[in-house]
Amino acid sequence: MLTNQRIAVLKGGPGSEREVSLASAAGVSKALRGLGATVFDVDVKGPDFELPENLSLAFNIIHGTFGEDGQVQQILEDRGVSYTGEGVAGSRLAFDKIETKKKFMEHGVPTAPFEILKPGERPSMPLPYVVKAPREGSSVGVYIVKKPEEIEPAFRDVAQYADRVLVEKFTPGSELTIGILGDLALPVIMIRPKEGFYDFKNKYPFLNPKAAGADHLCPAPLDEAQTKLVQDVALRAHRALGLEVYSRVDIILSEAGEPSVLEINTIPGMTEASLLPEAAAVIGISYGALCERIIELSRVGRKPA
Repeated sequence: MLTNQRIAVLKGGPGSEREVSLASAAGVSKALRGLGATVFDVDVKGPDFELPENLSLAFNIIHGTFGEDGQVQQILEDRGVSYTGEGVAGSRLAFDKIETKKKFMEHGVPTAPFEILKPGERPSMPLPYVVKAPREGSSVGVYIVKKPEEIEPAFRDVAQYADRVLVEKFTPGSELTIGILGDLALPVIMIRPKEGFYDFKNKYPFLNPKAAGADHLCPAPLDEAQTKLVQDVALRAHRALGLEVYSRVDIILSEAGEPSVLEINTIPGMTEASLLPEAAAVIGISYGALCERIIELSRVGRKPA
């Protein structure tokens, strides 16, 4: 229980995932109140946000830019406020898909071949490939390019978000995601989009009523050996970035049964459609218990300087 704890739930943020964060925060705030905490909802729109005095903790549930990339973590550390999730360095690293890929290569974590391009450059690898803005989340600025006529629109859109572009070889296979809590890999979820791929619209159908959505299979229909392989790779990816608290690791399992890590989210969604609470529930960790576990791991794994 969190009786006598004064917790600020940081939500919203100025980035493209603001609405998702607000939805996540509604669930987190309700759960923390149910655990006995005094909760203050803080809608963060920029660096000058105000916090109540005598806080026990800030529960950071700002997804994407500003909340997940080390910025709000640095502000909280400068103010001497404890907070949930990874520290400044781990957050900054995991949010940058290019730097993340480099760490995966350095530590032998399987990941797709890639190229890093400047504006106006085009990849040397053949189609199909995936074009990504390196510092966005929730599949914002991600395009699977299979036809020549799709190349220019994809690069034109990604240029809105970044001055560098990450291009990965496209690997057909099963989309999997694995939540990590400390040293525990949660059950594997297989994601089957009803149409297209698992983009922003299909991830959050409650924000996009016309979206087809996706089916989540948890535990994923994999045999024991495949399950262990995927969970082990997810843990290796988490550790390759020096992460200590919690994350969600996205993986493609190729048709040949080979896992390839796509990216890591250090503040994964906690909405009604989110994957981390879904996987936790399968092994008996309720939504409230998951929030409490995140707080415990944050206090043990990383404290402000």
